[in-house]
Amino acid sequence: MTREARRAPEARVRWFGLWDSYFVICYLVTTGLVFTSGVPQGLRVIAIGALTLVVPWYAGLGRPLMLRHESDRRNTVFPVGLFVLFGVAAAADLMSAFALFAVVPMLMMSLATRPALVLGVLGNLLPVTMMWLQGGATGPAVLFVLLASLLGIALSVLLGLWIKRVVRQNKEHAALIEELRQNREQVARLSHQAGISAERERLAREIHDTLAQSLTSIISLVQAVDAEVEAAPAAARQHLALVGRVAKESLAEARAFVADRTPASLQESSLAQALRRQADGLTAQTGLLVRFAVEGDERPLPMAVNVVLLRAAQEAGTNVRKHADARAVDMVLRYGAGQVGLRVADDGNGFGKAAASAAEKDEGRGTAGQGQVQVQDQDQGDGGGFGLRGMAARVAEIGGVMSVVSDPGAGTAVEVKVPLEEAAAGRMAEAADEER
Repeated sequence: MTREARRAPEARVRWFGLWDSYFVICYLVTTGLVFTSGVPQGLRVIAIGALTLVVPWYAGLGRPLMLRHESDRRNTVFPVGLFVLFGVAAAADLMSAFALFAVVPMLMMSLATRPALVLGVLGNLLPVTMMWLQGGATGPAVLFVLLASLLGIALSVLLGLWIKRVVRQNKEHAALIEELRQNREQVARLSHQAGISAERERLAREIHDTLAQSLTSIISLVQAVDAEVEAAPAAARQHLALVGRVAKESLAEARAFVADRTPASLQESSLAQALRRQADGLTAQTGLLVRFAVEGDERPLPMAVNVVLLRAAQEAGTNVRKHADARAVDMVLRYGAGQVGLRVADDGNGFGKAAASAAEKDEGRGTAGQGQVQVQDQDQGDGGGFGLRGMAARVAEIGGVMSVVSDPGAGTAVEVKVPLEEAAAGRMAEAADEER
């Protein structure tokens, strides 16, 4: 049980400890007054006996009832028995009327407000009634007792109402604490589930963008070697060397991925150098003419932007190799005012509007003012377009925009633009979240 869940019942028990002390004081004062009164000894014994019986009656029946706030027949049995015992004590000795300061609050805590008020008023009028029945009191004494009874009614009723309100607020406070505890547990559970989902998506993107693409390249190169091993052994050896290089790069990427570090290709080089190696690797693997250029003044970029642009180039290159049937590819890294962009364009087959519309519907990510996200053929072994979906998610995380423009027979152009100020703000927000 949490600390909040234990706090409410503990507070209620502490509060009732104070009430128990008040009850004991009222009992001792009242019995002391009865003991020193001038009535015959037999009546004093009856009065003290009735007052003393109130103690076990309260401890055994009334106190558990008040602590649990239950409503059953004991809510009637306890106040009736309490009132009878007080009536016996007051009939034997009017000094017992001081017990009303404890009796009325107990009536208020065990009964509904209206019945408790009725019994409280009757109890305060009981001493005046007993004096009138005995007929031995003078007029001023009756008036004094009547005024004292009216004051007692007012004080005891106010005290009882205050106690009842405190008990109700305590109960509501306990309910709120329990609701808060349940809400916290639900939030923690939902946060845990959201964290698991986000981590799964991140792992899926990393595996797709590194290991899966490298394995695809290795498979293609091995197939090429198998076709060339007898007819062109020199070319086969070149492709085998390339397989080894791709495998080493994949191993480095996997180690960096497991250690959650910067991609190996960005650890000791700039983004432009990493993209140039990516272009050279695509040429070596496919024989395509891949032209790489840098426009604008090259400058250091946040690592989050470097990673996103590198992964975008890798995904675009994979799509060109697998689907485009292109002859040439242009890869341009543009440094602009307040933003950086990457454009990868090929002269391959392209795809039509029908495929694009279906892809956009499946994507579900397009928003006004953020470009057009289109995914090539959804059934080409790419996990249902997961590559470009993952790319779009990466770009969106740093506040960027991705667009894919294609026409049948006119090639495909993938462009990513990242505003540097927004990327920096995103990094600052991530750092703040990690610190918290």
